[in-house]
Amino acid sequence: MKMKPIPYGRQYIDDSDIEAVVSVLKADYLTQGPKISEFEEAFAKYVGARYAIAVNNATAGLHLGVIALGLKKGERIITSPITFAASANCARYVGAEVWFADIDPNTYLLSLEKTRELLESKPKGFFKGIIPVDFAGLPVNMEEFRKLADEFNLWIIEDACHAPGGYFTDSSGNKQMCGNAHYADIGVFSFHPVKHIACGEGGMVTTNSEKLFKKIAMLRTHGITKENMAQNHGGWYYEMRELGFNYRLTDIQSALGIVQLKKNVAGVKKRNEIASRYKEAFKNKINYQFLPKNSYNAHHLFVVEVENRAGLYEYLRTNKIYAQIHYIPVHKLPYYEKIGYSEADLSNSEKYYDRCISLPMYPTLNQEEQDFVIEKVCAFVES
Repeated sequence: MKMKPIPYGRQYIDDSDIEAVVSVLKADYLTQGPKISEFEEAFAKYVGARYAIAVNNATAGLHLGVIALGLKKGERIITSPITFAASANCARYVGAEVWFADIDPNTYLLSLEKTRELLESKPKGFFKGIIPVDFAGLPVNMEEFRKLADEFNLWIIEDACHAPGGYFTDSSGNKQMCGNAHYADIGVFSFHPVKHIACGEGGMVTTNSEKLFKKIAMLRTHGITKENMAQNHGGWYYEMRELGFNYRLTDIQSALGIVQLKKNVAGVKKRNEIASRYKEAFKNKINYQFLPKNSYNAHHLFVVEVENRAGLYEYLRTNKIYAQIHYIPVHKLPYYEKIGYSEADLSNSEKYYDRCISLPMYPTLNQEEQDFVIEKVCAFVES
């Protein structure tokens, strides 16, 4: 069968997206206009957060999050090794230290037990916060992490970049959407093209704290506010109160984001249909990410584990299936190796990395394409 190239992920842009962008290009504001707040309000409503602040990418959102929570040079945070480097880098941007706790070998998420072990190995106050990651779209049980964080007086940033539309059900029976900041202090999302909501680049920070909302909103715009412009000043007046950044999202991207957001319920449903077909095909043959009871995976990725990962990777490429590896453990990247994590027991993460490969997962992946992927994966594994 002749098949066109199949990537591991891709954006879906239709006429409604194009029309939304064109309408902004014809309007008065390309940036700092009304579409940004419209996108923020729609996104906050979607995930169930009180506030949402649009930023130019999720890395910026993580950076602003740690600043707003007061992380300082020499202080320490805990995150997962199985994530994109930005989840850890945000702490390094402010001179803080990153410590890694191992993952659960079944869910691939930051292990609650390993995090507790790390916390209990040091005096209280040694760590300042935790950055759990909703890896591949699977929700971290933030209720459990909140209890742990409260015990050790820690803040939480939920890295929900993979997971808009995912949720878990808490002990009270309430559905908790990823990044809704009900249990975490802050949630962070990504709008990179391979993510659920594609804005080209972009991100969103969510919180239920008015104080954090105001702080992050000011920091994303150079630390500038116009709050006092009506107090014995003209309309031109502004104050730079802190050293902030230019981390704004444009109206062009926001218009695209508004339309993309409206499609996400259907998109996540389709991703779960694709995941179900993979699971049925691989059942009792190939390991894949475990789905805890009462959780709904948003499925940014569909990851499987195989013995000869490098062989499968190359075999799929010869068949124009461009699977990907997510991720090289952060502590194994040269920058972090120089810092040194030789004493850390991150064996689950390292074993996972030796075996993991992400198969094509996106809403426009059709059944014929998925059947072709399944056929080739099974043929390699069973050979």
